[in-house]
Amino acid sequence: MDAAASERSAAESRLERCSHTAFIEDNTLYVWGGYKVVGGEDIVLPSDEIWLCDLYSGTWEMRDINGDKAPDLSGSCGSYLNGTLYIFAGCDPVGYTNQMFSVDLTEQSCTWKKVTDTKGTTPSPRNKHSCWVHRDRLIYFGGYGCKTIGQVQNTTSASFVVDEMSWATIGDVLFRCWGWNNEVSVYEPHTAMWSTPETRGPAPTPRGCHASALMGNKGYISGGVETLELDMFCLDLDTWTWTQFDFSPSCSPLGRSMLTMTPTSDHTLFIYGGLGIDGNTLNDVWQLNTQKKEWKKMTHQHKDKPRVCHSACLGRDSDVVVFGGSSNMCLLMDSVAVLRAPSQNQCSDVFMFQTQPCSLFRLCEDLIAENSEVFEEQLTWLPSKLRNKIDKRVTFFSSTKPVLTA
Repeated sequence: MDAAASERSAAESRLERCSHTAFIEDNTLYVWGGYKVVGGEDIVLPSDEIWLCDLYSGTWEMRDINGDKAPDLSGSCGSYLNGTLYIFAGCDPVGYTNQMFSVDLTEQSCTWKKVTDTKGTTPSPRNKHSCWVHRDRLIYFGGYGCKTIGQVQNTTSASFVVDEMSWATIGDVLFRCWGWNNEVSVYEPHTAMWSTPETRGPAPTPRGCHASALMGNKGYISGGVETLELDMFCLDLDTWTWTQFDFSPSCSPLGRSMLTMTPTSDHTLFIYGGLGIDGNTLNDVWQLNTQKKEWKKMTHQHKDKPRVCHSACLGRDSDVVVFGGSSNMCLLMDSVAVLRAPSQNQCSDVFMFQTQPCSLFRLCEDLIAENSEVFEEQLTWLPSKLRNKIDKRVTFFSSTKPVLTA
């Protein structure tokens, strides 16, 4: 193996991960955190680095994050708002946490800051929850975590389901238990205020490992529970009213968790992959028309890429950009326990689903980049900004593997 190939292999190994945070800004994919399986053990990835993929060129770079660094977390929830990445809750080496950290990614030198001196009641420690970013607020939903017995006694059974296999005692006295919730909690960064809106309507059952998406003033929740068909709930973020979608079982996706859901238009949600209730990693794609409340199964070119615990972000021209995850997570089931198979294939590739026709500009851009030797003289005539973009596309088409640049 030559030096360049060795360098690519090392970069790919460092990028392999599941259950990470990802978002796209200015056609750059940002990836933070997650875990990978090494020797059958989950290894939580460092919190003091963030990876950036230029989607024009396909090249990666890594940036260090200094300061009051967040602990290495699993199952945390990352949200991007106005140039700042917020990380809330998850599991650290000590256990479940409800701490929040932020980092301003617009700064030349990125620095973690622990969010302290907040007002209101901070949600209980948890992981596997989700977040909608709406009107400069972070709106969290659900997850799996711990509560004291006092907190449980003040919570309705409809909003917190105790995991009967997990609790803690002092002597013979039960003082803490774990379980799933369907709570909605709002954090406003500009006032450092936590609040808990009173919701109405048929709320989703408590859950974690679900998918969430935002369209306009509505937040959507799907999956994460053991139902035969995939469910769908919508929360109006102005009135805090839940609505449940009713579907015909004959034309609904299989129930699943650890899936992704991406809005691709004002009324379309794009569902990809996940861990099916049959224990298998899925590779199917579905679109939901939220106006007609109709599912449609889509044909696609990535049937060889089943995924679970991946990310799927909205890119340019309504592309769905998928990164990471596992391609073969399996659950082993018997009459006593449900166990995850120790062998997994963590992924580091980026691939895209095209949900609408490409613009004429993009078609021309890619045609020139794929045939740059033909247009060698004409490329020198281009304005520097456009030439830079074309050069990145030339790099993209010349290599299909990620290249480590820093």
